[in-house]
Amino acid sequence: MNIRTVLVGTTHPGNIGAVARAMKNMGLSDLVLVKPRYFPHEEATARASGADDVLENAEVAGSLAEAIADCVYVAGASARPRTINWTCLDVRDAAKRLVQESNRGKVAAVFGPENAGLCNADLDLCDSLLSIPSNPAFSSLNLAMAVQVVAYEIRAANAEKLPEYLADAPLATAAEMEHFYVHLEQTLRATGFLDPDNPRHLMRRLRRLFIRGRPDRNELNILRGILTSVERYGASGAADEAAKESK
Repeated sequence: MNIRTVLVGTTHPGNIGAVARAMKNMGLSDLVLVKPRYFPHEEATARASGADDVLENAEVAGSLAEAIADCVYVAGASARPRTINWTCLDVRDAAKRLVQESNRGKVAAVFGPENAGLCNADLDLCDSLLSIPSNPAFSSLNLAMAVQVVAYEIRAANAEKLPEYLADAPLATAAEMEHFYVHLEQTLRATGFLDPDNPRHLMRRLRRLFIRGRPDRNELNILRGILTSVERYGASGAADEAAKESK
């Protein structure tokens, strides 16, 4: 399956091994670790219990952005409610969405550190939140347990032979979207629309807007072209004003 599991900031090596075992149980093999505290480690190997190949092929990334750069869809696991209006899917619906989107490119399920989970900056890079319904009085799952539940639902969804999404062009990857967001913020600052001293979550809200729209590469190129046109117009306008003042 074209589905990646990403662990961010894992502190206990045994959990990495247990995650590898959970993945292999359900037919997943693509594991990326973002800044793990200890890896490789003998405890990870011991807890993998036969899933050594998943550990051996695991990649280590320096940031979540790097780990999902080639992904067209990313779901971030979160057990805590968030004040920002992120799209939130329960684990079954999230698994179905991951399987469907995997027909269009690489996708990822992202899990945060054991003690705190994903931070808001990490979730800004995700297309949706993934939640596992559990006992409200005792909702915290062990990392490997959470991955096992998600991996099982992915396997079940894959067995359903869900309909594929059709598109005129490939979806923009996470890396391509990040380049666009940087370009957008630069343009908004240059035009004065975004006040750097009082941003008021503007870029976070704009991220949510474009995530809902899910632009493909052709559409993203159009948007980048519009931003470039605005920049050129602003530069020519400034030159005209300077010429007028010099007369």
